Amino acid sequence: MFNGIILKNGVVASNTGALLRMRMRLGKLPGGASVAVNGVCLTVTRQKGGVYDFDVSPETLRLTNLGELRPGDRVNIEVSMKASDLIGGHWVSGHVDACAPVLLRESLGEDFVRMRIRLPRALRPMVAYKGSISVDGVSLTVTGVGPDWFETVLIPETLSRTTLGPAKPGTRFNLEVDVMARYIHNILAARRGASRGGRRMSLKDFKKLQWSWTAQPANAKGS
Repeated sequence: MFNGIILKNGVVASNTGALLRMRMRLGKLPGGASVAVNGVCLTVTRQKGGVYDFDVSPETLRLTNLGELRPGDRVNIEVSMKASDLIGGHWVSGHVDACAPVLLRESLGEDFVRMRIRLPRALRPMVAYKGSISVDGVSLTVTGVGPDWFETVLIPETLSRTTLGPAKPGTRFNLEVDVMARYIHNILAARRGASRGGRRMSLKDFKKLQWSWTAQPANAKGS
């Protein structure tokens, strides 16, 4: 799990598609460590000095911009969180929903930038004004939403530290909607009978489902 606060960058050493090799200053990581690369949760398969290897699946290549990376490209890096870490952004799983282009970039003065990004229609119900969204792994606040786009305002710190800084119309970013919005949308879809099999969930069943998620086990009391 991540929180969308980018403190480090990496540089692509090589990219075959299935194997992404990065140069990063992360120190020694435990075997199988999770690292978010442009918002995509990847597993470290090999590390030697400051060079780290990641396997990239066909599904990941289909949904993200990782296949477009070239040697020398800078990427956003975030190491998975510890339970004691400060959560400065929002919960980010690293499970990217889609890759979409920048539609508009507008200077607002004082080095602030308004950016409009394409929003796939399937994600529209899960993106809300003043809600959170991950863009290339960066936790951002949604400042405007349209039928097929959303906007955000980028502060100078974000522009200087992340891949969002040099972005222009046409640049493609990895998008991940807020994880809570994803689950709520799925629950409501099931309630409307949109779940697999087409059976409409009754209000009674829905309440039972809610209770099963929130009820505390008897043996957990006082723990």
